[in-house]
Amino acid sequence: MIELGTGGVQRIVALGAHCDDIAIGAGGTLLTICAANPGVRVDALVLSGGGTEREAEERAALAAFCPGADVEVTVLKLPDGRFPAHWEEAKNGLEELRRRTDPDLVLSPRTADAHQDHRGLAKLVPTVFRTHLQLEYEIAKWDGDLGKPTAYVPLSPECAEEKVRLLQAHYASQRHRPWYDREAFLGLARIRGIECGQRYAEAFDLKKLTLDLTPKG
Repeated sequence: MIELGTGGVQRIVALGAHCDDIAIGAGGTLLTICAANPGVRVDALVLSGGGTEREAEERAALAAFCPGADVEVTVLKLPDGRFPAHWEEAKNGLEELRRRTDPDLVLSPRTADAHQDHRGLAKLVPTVFRTHLQLEYEIAKWDGDLGKPTAYVPLSPECAEEKVRLLQAHYASQRHRPWYDREAFLGLARIRGIECGQRYAEAFDLKKLTLDLTPKG
């Protein structure tokens, strides 16, 4: 396995269809990047949950998942589960965000995700962030739609544990769900870690990557 780095990541766009998507899919990656890059800028856009208790949860959670970062969170009010009927509003939200930032990295749901909101958002991303590195995170669910990832971000054991702790601490509205527990989050991270030769990892789909293989310096 070849390890590739992106260089210094100073600007991140994190996208979610619902409050908690970003933290579940890429919370460990955000913790890792922010620890290594103090002052990194994180612009998060969530399509649904605006004006509800879930927005408050999301703002507090993303602040905790991005320690030392300059974080801005926008939460829209698209109805959960109805994304296809609100395509234009979602597209406008992405385009407004793009006018404000030119990110080094975009984190988004997978285009292969079985949930129509996740899938619809993922398909919009390359129409707005056309030349940017896009990592598509995964979320385990009853649909059984987990695939074979193409990119991994190793997580230290401490980071994996911190991710679980923050998920449990900040999303009280989700604790009743049967899939929302420590075993599910750490179990998937352990499997992805095995796949990349690490203890824990988060995994992503990577659609396109431009390589510069010339020597530097």
